[in-house]
Amino acid sequence: MSSLSLAARDTSTMLRRNLLHARRYPSLTLNLLLTPVVLLLLFVYVFGDVMSAGIADGGPDRSVYIAYIVPGLLLMTIGSTTIGTAVSVSNDMTEGVIARFRTMAIHRGSVITGHVIGSVLQAVVSVVLVGAVGVAIGFRSVDATPLEWLAAFGLLVLFALALTWIAVGMGMVSPNVEAASNNAMPLIFLPLISSAFVPIDAMPGWFQPIAEYQPFTPAIETLRGLLLGTEIGNNGWIAIAWCVGLTVLGYRWSKAVYNRDPK
Repeated sequence: MSSLSLAARDTSTMLRRNLLHARRYPSLTLNLLLTPVVLLLLFVYVFGDVMSAGIADGGPDRSVYIAYIVPGLLLMTIGSTTIGTAVSVSNDMTEGVIARFRTMAIHRGSVITGHVIGSVLQAVVSVVLVGAVGVAIGFRSVDATPLEWLAAFGLLVLFALALTWIAVGMGMVSPNVEAASNNAMPLIFLPLISSAFVPIDAMPGWFQPIAEYQPFTPAIETLRGLLLGTEIGNNGWIAIAWCVGLTVLGYRWSKAVYNRDPK
């Protein structure tokens, strides 16, 4: 078999291993998925009327806020599910499975790649589930064309890939699973200080740069533009640049840690 065929075979094996782990121990994924769902229901049904009045400059209309908040919650879902990636990788590192894989005749990169592909698939499924909840409570995207839907899906996958590589690096450098979970918490925290819940213009002046110059805000604004027809501007290119930069950073970081000789 060629080197490429061996890499594909071993990666497929590692992917099946990770998906089996996710199926046998679904509690972590479900708990992480519960966070964006609860936030969606809380903000829509508790704060929806008040928030929509401020966003639409008119009377209370909860449907306006549903349309505004769902794109941000979809990206927050990706951040939430990738915490499970950091925990899973850290668990492999601390239990010695990675050290055992290093001694076996398998493609070295297949272990990490299997984690990444499996995590991206789980993130996509989680986004679909949260999106279904959004549709059930009133979210609609009637003006989006098939090409815009395809672009939105591509952005979500690219964003999931970028955050997954970062989560893999976090899991590898964490001394235990608790530390891995804590290290990955910014992936949930950052959407809370982005434009996911309120427009940046409504934030205090000193806080606006914090919300604007981070990866979630341009991705959220791009997803809103694709699904709802709002202005995208430069956010699309900025979001892609963030995704590519984080992917490269996470890949090089994870590869360097994985190839490091064990102490």
